[in-house]
Amino acid sequence: MFYSLVNKVIRFNLRKYIDELFASIENPIGTQEAVLQDLLEKGSETEFGRRFKINASLGRKEFASSVALNEYGDLKPMIDRMRAGESDVLWPGTVLWYAKSSGTTSGVSKYIPISEENLKNCHFTGGRYELALYFNQQPQAAIFEGLGLRLGGSTALEQHGKSRSGDLSAILIQHIPIWAEFRSAPSPETALMSDWEEKIDAILDEVIEQNITSLWGVSSWFLVLFEKVLERTGKEHLLEVWPNLELFAHGGVNFAPYQSAFRKLMPGNQVTFMENYNASEGFFAVQDEPDGEGMLLLLNSGIYYEFIPMSEFRGTQSTTILLDEVDLGVEYAMVISTNSGLWRYIVGDTVTFTSRSPYRIKVSGRTAHYINAFGEEVIVTNAEEALQATCKKLNAQIRDFHAAPVFMNQGQAGAHQWLIEFDILPADLKAFEVVLDHELQIRNSDYAAKRKGNLVLKNLQVIAAEERLFHNWLKSKGKLGGQNKIPRLANHRDLMEEFLTLNEALQKSPTP
Repeated sequence: MFYSLVNKVIRFNLRKYIDELFASIENPIGTQEAVLQDLLEKGSETEFGRRFKINASLGRKEFASSVALNEYGDLKPMIDRMRAGESDVLWPGTVLWYAKSSGTTSGVSKYIPISEENLKNCHFTGGRYELALYFNQQPQAAIFEGLGLRLGGSTALEQHGKSRSGDLSAILIQHIPIWAEFRSAPSPETALMSDWEEKIDAILDEVIEQNITSLWGVSSWFLVLFEKVLERTGKEHLLEVWPNLELFAHGGVNFAPYQSAFRKLMPGNQVTFMENYNASEGFFAVQDEPDGEGMLLLLNSGIYYEFIPMSEFRGTQSTTILLDEVDLGVEYAMVISTNSGLWRYIVGDTVTFTSRSPYRIKVSGRTAHYINAFGEEVIVTNAEEALQATCKKLNAQIRDFHAAPVFMNQGQAGAHQWLIEFDILPADLKAFEVVLDHELQIRNSDYAAKRKGNLVLKNLQVIAAEERLFHNWLKSKGKLGGQNKIPRLANHRDLMEEFLTLNEALQKSPTP
């Protein structure tokens, strides 16, 4: 009876967030103009604001022409000063929290400022929007009758003067509202454990016998946890372990390559799959239609958006367009100004719009993750969709992958080389290569043009990776868990050569 009351009270309190969300959908441009004005008013009180003459009277076009575009390296000197305790640098007051985002390819850590406004009015508000949408779609939802299993990062918080830094998930756990903490698992002590493999076992000790009704985290890492759950319990699927499970809220990586695996783990239609886009810089979007394509862009959470067509992307020398100028199906680099002092900041993610009324997006890749060694301009979305279609046709299932070019040499055509870790191997790997190459040509006309006559590009090559190859690589980099993930594509062979060397070592190592 007590839990039923808790569920009803929380659901009732979330109603106002639906009203706010629908109001922003009705007036998207006006909402964004109000967000920008609020940011400019606060930014005028900062060193950065004085440098660029920021004030609340600037319109959207004037703002874009007055303030330079920035990447992390451009803001890093000011962020370093903020971490050392200086106030009013990029954002009013002293910012005490920083989300540590470790670049998988470069290894260079970024420290993204998380102000009180950003924490409360962006990250937590985004989470409330997600819950409100779920209850709006599922009026009989009872997720607060049980516990929500959160699977976050594995980086402990670090002290730097007065400031603290760590995974975004660790910062959120430190500030989670009491009502949410009361209905979450595992315990904060377990959730913040720094050793990922030890943490998995500790989580299992806590949650297997609990009434888990919802899951929150990165889908690729949940697969690792679920394997352990079934191994320990001897059950065939998760609903035998947690019969009241009803929601899986996931983000961080494209869900498509993992969808078939999760459907087997959670059979039937009992569990709702709900995607979100919650990065260190902000909570940007959430899926508002269970079976719809794309996520609803959150316009009233302290984030102001601009976009750069990737066909015209020139880094900080690019020209942006505004929200009301975007077209469907075009790939854009996303530029944000935030309520933690990231001004006209190029996030590094690329998105495409699936709808303009309301504005919905899907993440298509990274500005640095693509293959264009031969003019083929293959992006992550092309690769993932082609791979998903191929797996469906040939009854295969993947765990992870990386693809890179094989460059032309002495009159020989180039190729794309794919290193794929399979959960279910295709019966014929050569047939898999042919189908995957065909599916990629369907999705990318530039790739298809370069494949004509095998003159520029030969048929792609697929290498079946050893089991746990990518897991072991991430472990060697100290990046197990959380938001860390394998770069899907690279326009160079540096990572591929690392992976192949490790793969060869695993092939030679004795089977345990």
